[in-house]
Amino acid sequence: MTVFYLNLSLVYAFSLFARYIGKPTELNPAEFKPNKLYTFLAFATLVLVSGLRNNVGDTYYYMHSYRDFDFNWNNIDFGGDFGFYILQMLLQQISKDPQILLLTVALITNILIGMTLYHYSRMLEISLYVYITIGYFLVSMNGMRQYLAASIIFAATTFLINGDWKKYFAVVLIAATMHQTALILIPIYFIVRMPAWSKVTYLLLVFSIFVVIGFNEFMNLLFTAIEDSKYSGYQNFDEGGANILRVLVAAAPVVIAYLGREKLRKIFPKSDVIVNMSILSVVFMIISTQNWIFARFSIYFGLYQLILIGWIVKLFSKRDQKLIYYGIIICYFIYFFYEHVIALNMLYRSNYLIL
Repeated sequence: MTVFYLNLSLVYAFSLFARYIGKPTELNPAEFKPNKLYTFLAFATLVLVSGLRNNVGDTYYYMHSYRDFDFNWNNIDFGGDFGFYILQMLLQQISKDPQILLLTVALITNILIGMTLYHYSRMLEISLYVYITIGYFLVSMNGMRQYLAASIIFAATTFLINGDWKKYFAVVLIAATMHQTALILIPIYFIVRMPAWSKVTYLLLVFSIFVVIGFNEFMNLLFTAIEDSKYSGYQNFDEGGANILRVLVAAAPVVIAYLGREKLRKIFPKSDVIVNMSILSVVFMIISTQNWIFARFSIYFGLYQLILIGWIVKLFSKRDQKLIYYGIIICYFIYFFYEHVIALNMLYRSNYLIL
């Protein structure tokens, strides 16, 4: 855990310095754009820790496949997630060492996530801190192909907010070549463009509750619909449901955003899309209490919670903001310790970072 603790400390410290010595924005002098040098150091820390690992989740299988399989145009299945195979084919022209794959994916994933947070989060250090402590950074090293797809779509947040559906759909289609589940973002586009806390919001939450109540019937309908696809194998996926604590952690910033919804719209006029995506993350986490596989869909939506939580502190009065800020730091660190140490007993191994 030493590397995980060091990573958390450095990323938080660099991003905190970045905000404190940042420059006022042109549109709103009360807001500060983080210093680019310290922001770069925070991002570089994330990339190196992720990219230089040789364990965590299914990392071994990605390394094994890259090392032993010869990727070329003749054996790429263009009916599947061919973008990821093309990426590996290109990297194999440089080196057969699988570390180059991990480092490249870590670079793309963390830079795209980091730059989006840089542009939209009010407090960059809080967003990056929660990115690590809530476990998203860890998941990016486990389901790295799906997280790569999620980061590509996350980088298209501007198109989503501005309603530029042609560009947004194009990005989704590119991401789908990395992981086909990204296609879910196409119909989702029309839902999240609606005002936050509208009737649709409540319908989604009620829908998630009904799914939980009638989960077996829902699963039968779902797998009947996808029985001819490559994901039909998920029907045999049975690793239990997500811990209710994860649902509560995901729901906390959404609940606060609801309580302060009027002020949030005032200080962050573009927040509706961010809030709606965060709500969908909670919806999928609720459903995942019945089967963990649905938590994988929340990967695409959970990243928006990082933007949202970067504004949470500002929803409170100035007198209370410091208390809320430190409350976030302490509570998420406790969850980080529970998740990484108690629940998962995570160990970090690397041929390069040896502490």
